Amino acid sequence: MRFSGLRVLREGLTGNRGWQAHWRDASPKDAYDVVIIGGGGHGLSTAYYLAREHGITNVAVLEKGYLGGGNVGRNTTIVRANYFLPGNSEFYSHSLKLWEGLEQELNYNVMHSQRGQIMLFHSDGQRDTAIRRGNAMRNQGDDAELLSVAQLKKVLPYLDYEQARFPIYGGVLQRRAGTARHDAVAWGYARGASARGVDLVQNCAVTGIDIEGGVVKGVQTSRGAIRAKKVAVIVAGRSSQVAAMAGMRLPIESHVLQAFVTEGLKPCIDHVVSFGMGHFYISQSDKGGLVFGGDLDMYASYAARGNLPLVEHVMEAGMTLMPMIGQAKVLRSWGGIMDMSPDGSPIIDKSPVEGLYLNCGWCYGGFKAVPGSGHCMAHLVATDRPHAAAARLRLDRFRTGRGLMDEEGTGAQHNLH
Repeated sequence: MRFSGLRVLREGLTGNRGWQAHWRDASPKDAYDVVIIGGGGHGLSTAYYLAREHGITNVAVLEKGYLGGGNVGRNTTIVRANYFLPGNSEFYSHSLKLWEGLEQELNYNVMHSQRGQIMLFHSDGQRDTAIRRGNAMRNQGDDAELLSVAQLKKVLPYLDYEQARFPIYGGVLQRRAGTARHDAVAWGYARGASARGVDLVQNCAVTGIDIEGGVVKGVQTSRGAIRAKKVAVIVAGRSSQVAAMAGMRLPIESHVLQAFVTEGLKPCIDHVVSFGMGHFYISQSDKGGLVFGGDLDMYASYAARGNLPLVEHVMEAGMTLMPMIGQAKVLRSWGGIMDMSPDGSPIIDKSPVEGLYLNCGWCYGGFKAVPGSGHCMAHLVATDRPHAAAARLRLDRFRTGRGLMDEEGTGAQHNLH
């Protein structure tokens, strides 16, 4: 089933009786070439690219709940490629390029809107850092523009520029950044994978990983044992728990990150805006709601809900940046379980167990990484070699000290990332 304007018109005139299910709700088979644990954006995109790029279709995606019910549906939908460190920079650049052709490739409207992101800065030191980051982005081949206060006032007239505490000195604009509809991204990849023969198995919790002689043999699930030549762990905030089934202790902490949405309003925010002093970020959805978020809750938790002090903190940051937000009513909030690595960068690598692969540590970057993560992970699983864009996202950097790591050497301070 392909989507087109003509098809939508015809179905609308004939009672919408011709639509088919987007994907097959499969039952698990006894054995697969590849089992992917996790039916979120990263797991589904990995399955899609395994089938499309490498011709590997004897694949099962196992999801303990429903497809797209985890972090891929619990975020602020921002898509960008404004990272600084080598390793991150080329990876997110690769992911953004995939985003730009995703709707045509999937034949599915993921509502990708390149409305641009503006990162504000509030001091001379922050200006220097922003210029350095912008130059790194341009050296990578991505776009970045330095905006003066006068230029900002033309596109963001609603900000409080003269506040004494955090005066706005300027901003960096990436025009190719923007947003996408998070659940539509999961649905699009699920549809594409299923059409190529991948089994998408919902309500199938993994309870164990079978290993013999250091080689993975399959998984134990709530729906029976499944043999597999290769197993990929792609479960975001549950990475530590699933890796423990294989006897591994990952350098991961799980934290809650809250997000909020207001009532629907007339269009008033045209870009994604990031507040450099408050870790506050905001955009306006196609329904009109203001979607925004801030810092982690700063304690380890597997609960997909947050605490009230952080709610207050995020609201204070929003009011400081744009007092007009105080007129909007907050409709709801949600929390995603973030798998935070010590250096704020992800891991796409083989594990010490032969045939077992890891995809985790996405911190704040999980949603925007969905296409790049799946593309690079599929390459790793299919070839046992890292993709060039993810070559630095190695697990052993935490043991050797070589690789990405944090620039200051200050260790696991997640609030700095």
